Amino acid sequence: MSSQDLADQERLNSDWQSHYKENDYQILGTVVAVQANFYQVKLQKNSETEYLLCTRRTRLKKIGQKVMVGDRVIVEEPDWQDARGAIAQVLPRTTELQRPPMANAESILLVFALEEPTLDPWQLSRFLVKAESTALKLCLCLNKCDLVSSAQQQKWQQRLQQWGYQASYISVKRQLGISNLLERLKGNITVVAGPSGVGKSSLIDALIPSINLRIGRVSGKLQRGRHTTRHVELFELPNGGLLADSPGFNQPDLDCVPADLAQYFPEARARLQTGTCQFSNCLHRDEPNCVVRGDWERYEYYLDFLDKAIARQETLQQQPDQEPSVKLKVKRSGKSQYEPKLQTKKYRRTSRKSKHQNLQNIYEQQLREEIEDKF
Repeated sequence: MSSQDLADQERLNSDWQSHYKENDYQILGTVVAVQANFYQVKLQKNSETEYLLCTRRTRLKKIGQKVMVGDRVIVEEPDWQDARGAIAQVLPRTTELQRPPMANAESILLVFALEEPTLDPWQLSRFLVKAESTALKLCLCLNKCDLVSSAQQQKWQQRLQQWGYQASYISVKRQLGISNLLERLKGNITVVAGPSGVGKSSLIDALIPSINLRIGRVSGKLQRGRHTTRHVELFELPNGGLLADSPGFNQPDLDCVPADLAQYFPEARARLQTGTCQFSNCLHRDEPNCVVRGDWERYEYYLDFLDKAIARQETLQQQPDQEPSVKLKVKRSGKSQYEPKLQTKKYRRTSRKSKHQNLQNIYEQQLREEIEDKF
């Protein structure tokens, strides 16, 4: 490193330290990557961006506080020379996803391919239902439009409109529709989702040319993509906003409540807005005077997903309740804090006092029986 670079680094460190001095070196940042027990935290000061490699305070680990990609955190004791720090607090989350594990996402970019692999309406519906259940803004994107004819593309466009969706048709290979999609993602924290092999990593490379992700080919036999993304990571978009790549998976879990499933189908929502079912707990199967049941394309998918959601709910109800992992402890000063709760011992060893007491009881019982036998 040249003397000029050292001088610039010292100036930058001085600016950051003076900026946060009055806050006792508590710095607000965003977690952009998680790997093992380390967290990459992005800090923004005016037009400058700084990254710190952080660990998690032991106190957070004790209370079971997880740190996820997208979390807004407070960093203490920054080491500007080595770009290190420690996460002391996780701020409240606006949203939280479990798969992929991510916090504070604002929208979902659901990516599918029209061909290679061929677009499957059942699989697409399953992803759409999962995306609808997150309550995030949904952006449906169909890649590889150059591999189908204009008639096929128009057919899918009309079909999706009946479902209640307006999709963006792009081709990463030919750079079609990329600029319009980039404008739609501007200023938001967006998570990319979709099955493997549809071109998610290639799309992110096109949206953010400065990064280079691993890209896998679609298998010839199964027409499924190979998993190339290993962990969740946030990338900065050129015109503002953050984009999260997530590990691909072919079938997301349907972990919704059966009674809420109809709300995740725009066709069913539209019917419920114009009418009311006879029963408030109607599951829209064979109940009388149901406004949802009828002739719409994805109704069979709804019944299939409903059966799976009911089966999952019954399985969960049969499982025993899990004990909480933390307990609230109030100190002498009156301050309360959460501490890890030790696992309950199912087979506690009997104390010596109890053993002696039991032996004494047995002896006295035998003595009484002998006396009664004599008389």
